[in-house]
Amino acid sequence: MSAPTSKPMITDVFVTGARKGWAIATSSTIPNVMMAFIIIKALVITGALAMIGKVFAPVMAIVGLPGEAAAVLMSAMMSMGGAVGVVMGLYEGGLMTGEHIAIVAPAIYLMGSIVQYMGRILGVVGTEGRLIPPMFIICIINAFIAMFIMNILV
Repeated sequence: MSAPTSKPMITDVFVTGARKGWAIATSSTIPNVMMAFIIIKALVITGALAMIGKVFAPVMAIVGLPGEAAAVLMSAMMSMGGAVGVVMGLYEGGLMTGEHIAIVAPAIYLMGSIVQYMGRILGVVGTEGRLIPPMFIICIINAFIAMFIMNILV
Protein backbone atom coordinates (compact mmCIF):
# COMPACT_ATOMS: atom_id res chain seq x y z
CA MET A 1 0.00 0.00 0.00
CA SER A 2 1.12 3.52 -0.62
CA ALA A 3 1.53 6.07 2.13
CA PRO A 4 -1.31 8.56 2.40
CA THR A 5 -0.45 11.96 0.97
CA SER A 6 -1.02 14.86 3.30
CA LYS A 7 -2.73 17.98 2.06
CA PRO A 8 -0.74 21.18 2.48
CA MET A 9 -2.10 23.71 4.91
CA ILE A 10 -3.91 26.66 3.37
CA THR A 11 -1.39 29.04 4.91
CA ASP A 12 1.47 27.19 3.18
CA VAL A 13 -0.34 27.40 -0.15
CA PHE A 14 -0.90 31.13 0.37
CA VAL A 15 2.72 31.82 1.28
CA THR A 16 3.99 29.82 -1.71
CA GLY A 17 1.67 31.73 -4.03
CA ALA A 18 2.69 35.06 -2.52
CA ARG A 19 6.37 34.24 -3.06
CA LYS A 20 5.74 33.32 -6.71
CA GLY A 21 3.68 36.49 -7.22
CA TRP A 22 6.41 38.64 -5.67
CA ALA A 23 9.00 37.03 -7.93
CA ILE A 24 6.93 37.77 -11.04
CA ALA A 25 6.30 41.36 -9.96
CA THR A 26 9.93 42.13 -9.16
CA SER A 27 11.48 40.32 -12.11
CA SER A 28 9.01 41.17 -14.86
CA THR A 29 6.16 43.58 -14.23
CA ILE A 30 7.93 46.38 -12.35
CA PRO A 31 10.96 46.52 -14.71
CA ASN A 32 8.69 46.66 -17.79
CA VAL A 33 6.58 49.49 -16.39
CA MET A 34 9.65 51.40 -15.20
CA MET A 35 11.30 51.00 -18.60
CA ALA A 36 8.17 52.38 -20.27
CA PHE A 37 8.18 55.49 -18.04
CA ILE A 38 11.84 56.09 -18.87
CA ILE A 39 11.27 55.63 -22.60
CA ILE A 40 8.37 58.09 -22.60
CA LYS A 41 10.45 60.67 -20.71
CA ALA A 42 13.30 60.19 -23.21
CA LEU A 43 10.91 60.58 -26.16
CA VAL A 44 9.50 63.77 -24.65
CA ILE A 45 12.93 65.25 -23.95
CA THR A 46 14.24 64.49 -27.44
CA GLY A 47 11.08 65.68 -29.19
CA ALA A 48 10.54 62.26 -30.75
CA LEU A 49 7.14 61.86 -29.06
CA ALA A 50 5.90 65.05 -30.74
CA MET A 51 7.13 63.69 -34.08
CA ILE A 52 5.37 60.36 -33.45
CA GLY A 53 2.24 62.32 -32.57
CA LYS A 54 2.31 64.27 -35.84
CA VAL A 55 3.04 61.24 -38.03
CA PHE A 56 0.36 59.00 -36.50
CA ALA A 57 -2.27 61.68 -35.73
CA PRO A 58 -4.43 60.96 -38.83
CA VAL A 59 -4.59 57.21 -38.16
CA MET A 60 -5.15 57.54 -34.41
CA ALA A 61 -7.84 60.22 -34.94
CA ILE A 62 -9.99 57.55 -36.62
CA VAL A 63 -10.35 55.85 -33.23
CA GLY A 64 -10.50 59.09 -31.22
CA LEU A 65 -6.95 59.09 -29.88
CA PRO A 66 -4.10 61.58 -30.07
CA GLY A 67 -1.21 60.64 -32.36
CA GLU A 68 1.05 60.03 -29.36
CA ALA A 69 -1.10 57.03 -28.45
CA ALA A 70 0.67 55.17 -31.26
CA ALA A 71 3.55 54.80 -28.78
CA VAL A 72 1.20 52.76 -26.59
CA LEU A 73 0.43 50.37 -29.43
CA MET A 74 4.10 50.03 -30.36
CA SER A 75 5.03 49.18 -26.79
CA ALA A 76 2.04 46.83 -26.44
CA MET A 77 3.54 44.68 -29.17
CA MET A 78 6.60 44.21 -26.96
CA SER A 79 5.06 44.08 -23.48
CA MET A 80 1.63 44.59 -21.98
CA GLY A 81 3.16 45.87 -18.75
CA GLY A 82 5.31 48.28 -20.73
CA ALA A 83 2.26 49.54 -22.62
CA VAL A 84 0.49 50.25 -19.34
CA GLY A 85 3.55 52.22 -18.26
CA VAL A 86 3.47 54.20 -21.51
CA VAL A 87 -0.23 54.95 -21.02
CA MET A 88 0.44 56.23 -17.53
CA GLY A 89 3.38 58.31 -18.74
CA LEU A 90 1.20 59.92 -21.40
CA TYR A 91 -1.61 60.43 -18.89
CA GLU A 92 0.80 62.03 -16.43
CA GLY A 93 2.06 64.33 -19.20
CA GLY A 94 -1.49 65.40 -20.06
CA LEU A 95 -1.39 63.81 -23.52
CA MET A 96 -4.08 61.20 -22.74
CA THR A 97 -7.30 61.39 -20.75
CA GLY A 98 -9.34 58.74 -18.96
CA GLU A 99 -11.49 58.38 -22.08
CA HIS A 100 -8.40 57.80 -24.19
CA ILE A 101 -7.25 55.11 -21.78
CA ALA A 102 -10.67 53.41 -22.00
CA ILE A 103 -10.36 53.39 -25.80
CA VAL A 104 -6.82 52.01 -25.93
CA ALA A 105 -7.08 49.45 -23.09
CA PRO A 106 -8.62 46.62 -25.15
CA ALA A 107 -5.97 47.12 -27.84
CA ILE A 108 -3.20 46.64 -25.29
CA TYR A 109 -4.54 43.19 -24.50
CA LEU A 110 -5.38 42.24 -28.09
CA MET A 111 -1.88 43.18 -29.31
CA GLY A 112 -0.14 42.50 -26.03
CA SER A 113 3.34 41.04 -26.20
CA ILE A 114 2.98 39.51 -29.67
CA VAL A 115 6.70 39.91 -30.33
CA GLN A 116 7.53 37.98 -27.15
CA TYR A 117 4.99 35.29 -27.97
CA MET A 118 6.44 34.91 -31.44
CA GLY A 119 9.67 33.62 -29.91
CA ARG A 120 8.25 31.86 -26.89
CA ILE A 121 5.37 30.05 -28.54
CA LEU A 122 5.30 30.24 -32.32
CA GLY A 123 8.98 29.42 -32.68
CA VAL A 124 8.83 26.57 -30.19
CA VAL A 125 5.86 24.86 -31.82
CA GLY A 126 7.40 25.21 -35.28
CA THR A 127 5.02 27.71 -36.89
CA GLU A 128 6.01 28.42 -40.48
CA GLY A 129 7.63 31.81 -40.87
CA ARG A 130 5.25 32.84 -43.64
CA LEU A 131 2.30 32.55 -41.23
CA ILE A 132 3.71 34.93 -38.60
CA PRO A 133 3.09 38.24 -40.44
CA PRO A 134 -0.61 37.45 -41.03
CA MET A 135 -0.92 36.60 -37.31
CA PHE A 136 0.56 39.99 -36.40
CA ILE A 137 -1.74 41.74 -38.86
CA ILE A 138 -4.80 39.98 -37.42
CA CYS A 139 -3.82 41.16 -33.91
CA ILE A 140 -3.42 44.74 -35.12
CA ILE A 141 -6.73 44.71 -37.02
CA ASN A 142 -8.53 43.29 -33.99
CA ALA A 143 -7.01 46.02 -31.82
CA PHE A 144 -8.17 48.78 -34.17
CA ILE A 145 -11.68 47.30 -34.38
CA ALA A 146 -11.83 47.26 -30.56
CA MET A 147 -10.60 50.86 -30.32
CA PHE A 148 -13.14 51.96 -32.94
CA ILE A 149 -15.96 50.31 -30.98
CA MET A 150 -14.70 51.75 -27.68
CA ASN A 151 -14.57 55.22 -29.26
CA ILE A 152 -18.26 54.87 -30.14
CA LEU A 153 -19.17 53.60 -26.65
CA VAL A 154 -17.14 56.15 -24.69
